[in-house]
Amino acid sequence: YARLNEAQLLHINEPDLGIFIAESPKVIERAMDAGYEPLMMLMERKHLVGEAKEVAARAEDIRIYVGETAQIRDILGYELTRGALCLMRRRDYPSITDCFGNMRRIVILDNVENPTNIGAIVRSAAALGVEGILFANGCADPLFRRTIRVSMGNIFLIPWTVINKGDYMDEIHKLGFK
Repeated sequence: YARLNEAQLLHINEPDLGIFIAESPKVIERAMDAGYEPLMMLMERKHLVGEAKEVAARAEDIRIYVGETAQIRDILGYELTRGALCLMRRRDYPSITDCFGNMRRIVILDNVENPTNIGAIVRSAAALGVEGILFANGCADPLFRRTIRVSMGNIFLIPWTVINKGDYMDEIHKLGFK
């Protein structure tokens, strides 16, 4: 939770999928609802019997580390703003056709490198009823902790995929998008 950066978490299990951190009981719940597998949780004691009680109950087969606010701050080096963190396993990215085949309105982000901007775009896309999002050619990781937090967990409510192969527009056009 504190010693590895986002890139290290992304690549930690190579060639297998990496992991990411979801923060806050609501975001953890959304990630679990979207099918992401929780691996371990860290939370403040007050949240175990409060906001995170239901999330902890759903994650009965994993380790849940619980501590007082000051204790966790000392371990992490920062204070938790939402009281709960969860390491989660990443999933394979679906193909463009599998992800967007039956959709009419998608957002394409190409080379958007700032995780805060991506999170804000995802949150806005959800509010506008966008059906899917394509992250292409060097976009910041949609599962960076900051992206997830700024999107308010909406990254788990909208289907999305990542493609880093340069020209993807032929595939998009074949699906009927203009």
